[in-house]
Parts: sequence; C-alpha cells; structure tokens
Amino acid sequence: MKVLVIGTGAREHAIVHALTRDPTVEAVVAAPGNPGIDQVALCRDLPGGITDGAAIADLAEELGADLVVVGPEAPLVAGVADVVRERGIACFGPSAEAARLEGSKAFAKEVMAAAGVPTAMAHVCSAVDEVAAAIDGFGAPYVVKDDGLAAGKGVVVTDDRAAALQHAQDCLDKPGGQVLVEEFLDGPEVSLFCLCDGTTVVPLAPAQDFKRVGDGDSGPNTGGMGAYSPLAWAPTGLVDEVLARVAQPTIDEMARRGTPFVGVLYVGLALTARGLRVVEFNARFGDPETQVVLARLDAPLGALLRAAAIGQLDEQPVLRWRDEHAVTVVIASEGYPAAPVTGGPISGVEEVGTGPEAYVLHAGTRLDDEGLLVSAGGRVLSVVALGADLAQARKRAYAAVDRIDLPGSHHRTDIALAAQRGEVVV
Repeated sequence: MKVLVIGTGAREHAIVHALTRDPTVEAVVAAPGNPGIDQVALCRDLPGGITDGAAIADLAEELGADLVVVGPEAPLVAGVADVVRERGIACFGPSAEAARLEGSKAFAKEVMAAAGVPTAMAHVCSAVDEVAAAIDGFGAPYVVKDDGLAAGKGVVVTDDRAAALQHAQDCLDKPGGQVLVEEFLDGPEVSLFCLCDGTTVVPLAPAQDFKRVGDGDSGPNTGGMGAYSPLAWAPTGLVDEVLARVAQPTIDEMARRGTPFVGVLYVGLALTARGLRVVEFNARFGDPETQVVLARLDAPLGALLRAAAIGQLDEQPVLRWRDEHAVTVVIASEGYPAAPVTGGPISGVEEVGTGPEAYVLHAGTRLDDEGLLVSAGGRVLSVVALGADLAQARKRAYAAVDRIDLPGSHHRTDIALAAQRGEVVV
C-alpha cells in the first residue's frame, strides 16, 4: 500500500513515523511535509497549499496512492477529502459537511443535543452585549470560544471579565463571527481519538495534553505544549463510557443526517464532579496527543486507517498497545504564542537519535539557503520518549530536550509531573 499524508507538522511526522512501521505500507509520501519527515519519507511540494483539493487529488493519482491521510483541520473543512474521494481514491478524513463538527462549535453543540451527548451548557452569541449577558449568567471563570477554526487558540478561560469581552469582540469582528459562551467545567481533561468509518467506532488510548504555555497551567492557551499516555488515574471503564455515551451516538447522528463521519473524531473531555462532559470535538488527530498515542500503538496504522476509509473497521482485530508510557514535550519559539520569532538555528536534534527510547518529531522547521535547520513556526519540535513508567519517560524526554538548542526557545518543565506524583484527582 502507498500512502500520501497531507500536512507539515509534528502530528503528520508522527503519522508518517507510525506508517513506516507498518509492514503493509510499501511507501509513504508527505505533502508538503517538513525536514524531519523528509528523512524517512519522500516529500512533495503543494504550490497551492494544503487546501488545494484538486492538486492533492492530482498528486495522489500521479503517485498511485492507495490511501490519502489528511492531517490538519483546514483542508478537511475546505473539502479536500471530498475531492479526493470523487477521484475514486480512499481518503482518511471527513467530508467538509462532517468536518463542521470542528469547523463550527455551534454546529457541534447542535449535533450533541440531538444525540444526547453530555456537554457544557452554552449560548451562541453574535453581539458583544449578548456575550456580556451570557458570561454574567454563568459567572467566573468565563469561557469564551471562537465558533470557527482558530488553530487551538480560539478559547479564553479567565476570571477577567474585560479580557473575556475583548476576546469575544476580536472573534465577532471576523466575517460572520460568532462565539460560544459556556459554563466552566471543573476536573481533569482527557483527549480520546476515535477512528470512524461512518458506522463503526474504534477508540484509541486516552491521553492528556497541556494547553497553557507555562508551568502550572499559567499563561495563554496554545496549540499544545506536551502530552502523555496512558492515564493511570483515569476511571475504569472510561473509554467504554465515552464510546457508548459520546462517540457512537455522535457518529449515528451524523449518519442519520446523511453526512457520515469518516476519519478521527477527537473527543475532548472534562471529568467533572457531575460526570464526563464533552469540551469540544475535533475532526482530526490532535497535536501533541497524536505523538504519544501513536508511539504506543502496536498495530499496523496503515491497515487501520485504510479500513476506516473504506468502511471496514468492524473487520479489524482488537488493537494492541505497548506497555510503556509515552511523554512528549514541545519546544516552542521565543515569543510563542503571541508573536513567535522564526529563523533561529536549531542544533542538537541529531544527538537525540531516532529512538526507540527518545526521538524528535519536527513541527515548525525548514532548511535555510545553506541547508541548515532553522525554526519556521511557533511550535518547533516535539520530543517523544518512552519508558517503563511515567518517571522514566519524563526523564528521557527532558534529557533529550536538554540536548537541543534553539536560541530564545522555551518549553514546559512539568509535562505529566502531576500524574507521575499521583496528584491528578477525578
């Protein structure tokens, strides 16, 4: 099987890394990829960008690809998967209509209500006075979400009423801008990826990510600063409960609407004092959780994704998982998330090696005119490590981080620390 992976980030690098371990996959091509992916797979340019569905379909035909895997959310919402499928090529990723589960938080709430999925109470607002009334009704902490795509940074959770209103105004100023004001959900958050073929749902292993930029969950939200899996503290039966109460009802509702969901339904959960609640849906693998979940997957990823793409997930064997714990730590550019500084030289990546204990996945990197590795985005690298327990995985991850130099860069030092200490309470 030949697989074409669309995207440029560490999530796509993790997918490519896992695909190369699948004996049923004979070749992996990434478009446009990144310098790290280029070391393990062929990379091809996409002059029209990752939302150019026709060009992606043309490339898939040229390569004779048996499967196209669309990594990021923007091309999915733009309908790239639809164009690829229209050419008769299997595609792992939802249609534009089904991707509205991520593209519009208001639509996701509508589907959850129809499917009876437990989630936070919310008001959809299109004017700032509506937002003010809603946040005053819920009280602090205030939760204000951009209705559309915002690269993981569209949510503000704050006790500062003025900051909440300012974020709402910034979102409303966009064309067609809407925001959701939600009740604050207490309790630890969990990410669960569910592979879907329109009918059948196969859950992967839960993970937890760290969205705030600083230690102790301080500072603004980011696209994610690290993650770990498995979650030893998670309640017994959590995955089965999410499957029964959230994922399967949602997939059934999407099918009932005539817009079957094929791809990854990312379920973001809060385990509250009143039980589990859905914080958000995404329509693709999450970054950085993908890095740790796929590090532990001991099943052929290519076969699994193709089965989802062609409606045969129910024929797949039970998934196998490695016993080790996995931790990923994100190295971010100076100034991230507000104003990332790019172009800085990166050194030490080759010192980490390629595993199996620790390895580096590229996110925002490029080669300069002299062929040297430099930063090209806010989140630059994901360092992944495996260990017999969280303590060993953390030790290996941070030892690898210490070998890498990017002037002005920063990272969190407390990824998975509370879980290692047994301090996560449900």
